[in-house]
Amino acid sequence: MTDFALSWTMSRQRFVDEIKDLNAAQLNWKIHQGALSIGQMAMHVAGVEVSFTSQLKGLELSGLEAKIKSAAADGIVNDHPFPFADEEITPASVAEVLEIAKTVAGPLITEPSEQELGGQVKSVLGPIIDGKGVLTRLGFHAAYHQGQAYTYKTSPNFPK
Repeated sequence: MTDFALSWTMSRQRFVDEIKDLNAAQLNWKIHQGALSIGQMAMHVAGVEVSFTSQLKGLELSGLEAKIKSAAADGIVNDHPFPFADEEITPASVAEVLEIAKTVAGPLITEPSEQELGGQVKSVLGPIIDGKGVLTRLGFHAAYHQGQAYTYKTSPNFPK
């Protein structure tokens, strides 16, 4: 297991633990207009994992995996609509999408090849990064959103 995997495993599990008991209303609540909901954050975390992995491994995606990948950027860093409607964001769908992303990204994160570490991808934020940059970003990305989810959950207006 790589050092990247240790960070990813811990930060991702903390994110999952933060959101696993939320209901659909809580997953879809937004702290203010224009913000992501916690459910959208979860789909986005999965989307970034699938997006980076599919690029580094040259994977062709279809169906739900392709939709997950689009959650890396659509509605986040561009003007496209977020790929999952609020009605689609349920405790079951969030758990499913996070599990799919873990299955897709896990092997890359735990046992990357030299070719994958040296590969290049375009980040949704624009810069070209190598495989080590991908793994570094994935190591903290879920933790970033875990902190946001915690902040939402402690808001006085968060649904009970």
